[in-house]
Amino acid sequence: MTDSPPSPSALALVAAARAAMHHAHAPYSRFAVGAAVRLTDGAIIQGSNFENASYGLSLCAETVAIAAANAQGRLADIEAIAVAGGAIAASGRIGGSAIITPCGRCRQILNEAEQMAGRTLSILCAGAEGDAVQQHSVAGLLPHAFGPANLGITSGFARAAVESRDA
Repeated sequence: MTDSPPSPSALALVAAARAAMHHAHAPYSRFAVGAAVRLTDGAIIQGSNFENASYGLSLCAETVAIAAANAQGRLADIEAIAVAGGAIAASGRIGGSAIITPCGRCRQILNEAEQMAGRTLSILCAGAEGDAVQQHSVAGLLPHAFGPANLGITSGFARAAVESRDA
């Protein structure tokens, strides 16, 4: 975890994650989460949690944002992600300053994205409100992770897929 103050671009990414959390479909947990992925060209792709009555089919905000980047052929372009969230009050207001971090499943998805991008991803974590932001790395959140490299798949694979698509 990094203790230095977040850069203006990091704060903008956290703001985008907080904006996305307002689109969460969270009628069961009453906990809204938003995520925002920044790509190498500065583009931002947002996602929010999407719950399902069967619970196990629910999607986390981080997974939604990363899958959206992948759907645009941009998985290898991810360089940072911000995640923010908080409890949904009876009034519908989302609040709380407690910093949230990705769940275990999302940490594994982030590891996949990092290995396929071939660069260390910056992971910014925040609450629904307040100034506190924590910056983490995938290795810090998920030490000894299993990923594409364990299967002999490298970031060059991702680049080759993009190049063949664009040819």
